[in-house]
Amino acid sequence: MNNFGLNIWANKNFIIEDGEIKLNYKSMPSLLEIANEIRSNNVKGPLLLRFPHLIKRQIKTLYSYFYKAIEENNYKGSFNAVFPLKVNQFPSLVNAVTTQGKKYNYGLEAGSKAELILAMSKTPKSANITVNGFKDEEMLTLGFIAAQSGHKITITIEGLNELETIIAVAEKSSLRVPNIGIRVRLHSAGSGIWAKSGGMDAKFGLTSTEIIEAIALLKNANLLDKLTMIHFHIGSQMSDIAPLKKALREAGNIYAELKKMGAESLSSINIGGGLAVEYDQHEKAHARNYSIDEFSSSVVFLLGEIMDAKNVSHPDIFTESGRFIVASHAVLITPVLELFSQDYQEKLLNFKESNPPLIEELRELNKLLTNANCIEYLHDALDHMESLFTLFDLGYIDLQDRSNAEILVHNIIKKALYLKSSNPTNELEQLQIKLQERYLINASVFQSLPDYWGLGQHFPVMPIHYLNTTPLRAASLWDITCDSDGEIGFNPEKPLYLHDVNIDENDYFLGFFNVGAYQETLGMQHNLFTHPNEYTVNITDTGYEITNHIESKNILDILASIGYDKDEILNKLKSDVEKSTFITEKEKSDTLTKLETFLNQNGYLRTTN
Repeated sequence: MNNFGLNIWANKNFIIEDGEIKLNYKSMPSLLEIANEIRSNNVKGPLLLRFPHLIKRQIKTLYSYFYKAIEENNYKGSFNAVFPLKVNQFPSLVNAVTTQGKKYNYGLEAGSKAELILAMSKTPKSANITVNGFKDEEMLTLGFIAAQSGHKITITIEGLNELETIIAVAEKSSLRVPNIGIRVRLHSAGSGIWAKSGGMDAKFGLTSTEIIEAIALLKNANLLDKLTMIHFHIGSQMSDIAPLKKALREAGNIYAELKKMGAESLSSINIGGGLAVEYDQHEKAHARNYSIDEFSSSVVFLLGEIMDAKNVSHPDIFTESGRFIVASHAVLITPVLELFSQDYQEKLLNFKESNPPLIEELRELNKLLTNANCIEYLHDALDHMESLFTLFDLGYIDLQDRSNAEILVHNIIKKALYLKSSNPTNELEQLQIKLQERYLINASVFQSLPDYWGLGQHFPVMPIHYLNTTPLRAASLWDITCDSDGEIGFNPEKPLYLHDVNIDENDYFLGFFNVGAYQETLGMQHNLFTHPNEYTVNITDTGYEITNHIESKNILDILASIGYDKDEILNKLKSDVEKSTFITEKEKSDTLTKLETFLNQNGYLRTTN
């Protein structure tokens, strides 16, 4: 995995060149170049980089493949898409989505009052708004206001009580009635972690009996002409295409039956989200068994086939695939602060004038190690190590001898790994796993990768430089929270190998990819680590432009965000320093200056990295 699975998950968005990972677009800058420019302004901690051109590419890809499928299948309906705001509501992202999607009338989907207000303020009048999730009268009235304001809005009802409330609002107000959709509860379920979104036990949707009752309610209220959409969703990140095909047949037949029951304005089927993103880096663990080409072709062909058989006009197709659109656009870059085996550097050896015989033998093994003898010498070194540990336990050698032994054996193992890197033995591979390197990253898993912590969701991770050398250290990643769960452990079935870098002398940066969907909105302030510094990077033909810098909250603002009075805290800290009897007035002034500096920085570690 020398290219870290780039051919699997990167979708040709990134390439390796000159030992660095670069954007495969226009001037092709490297991530290291961008990170170093940002960090030259004394920015510390993790960086979140947004690349709007990747959002544009995904929107274009989605529409292009559906347009292609519509043409190839002689399909008579149109294709429409909306972005679900729950996937990522951050301003830089939403602005990029609406800007890059304007050409296609790409709309927004809302699942709460706040999201609906956001959708109303950001969606062009020519684009669609869909509204899902549970709703009260106030939220439904907001939908009426959106329609009154000229928006193309469809409110999807999740239960008969919501429909009854819509009818009540329509009767008592003069506001324009929005289009109405019905979420259908399909028998079909999805696949993967989120399969429970579909099936008869799903959280949302109306049963067949409730759908028939909904039609009757709409007829009685003279609102049947407002029923324009049926909606279903069988789960996010669908790994298998087969359940979708089954759901399409079921939903398509429900649509056709409703048309025959007099729902003449019914004109669209919303297939929800679920188009999967490839997160894995390993050949044997792909996230999906289908392509975007197969996905779009299956949807269009099956719906067309069903409607032709039922003699019903082809419905317009809606999708709400947010993860597919934005996951790839964001990259988290974090410095490595420490390698825990750095204690075994050769410069830390401290020999005596007279050393135990086994120590002298280890020195010789370390000095004379070659490709031809490294396996034999490795066996000798491991045997000597066991003997030296026994001698230490019996009191025959001291702590300095033990330290020298550990350093020598560690370096012999490391040299053997390098000497045999082109043709490793099973024994050496097992040693790699046993001698895992712990890489301390200046980030919080809970804040920036919550789906890894909560769901075991893998994210592609790789160094952004040193890529012209072979990584040999079996790597576990530790974050800087004081929680044992803040770790991405080494998995022999999906191994991550990183480089052996002297962090005291060189920077080492890791990139976490495909983090643009859900991670920011789900991120938690565990240990009061907050959202990283964020930047939008627009790549041009001749370089790149860094814009939309959103600074990570400083310590006082973090405390204020959870309810503390930051002025009260600041005044108390200042008072304690000023009342101190242990320091001079000059020392008090210097201490207060340092204190204010620290309080106005973010909470990530500020080392040489």
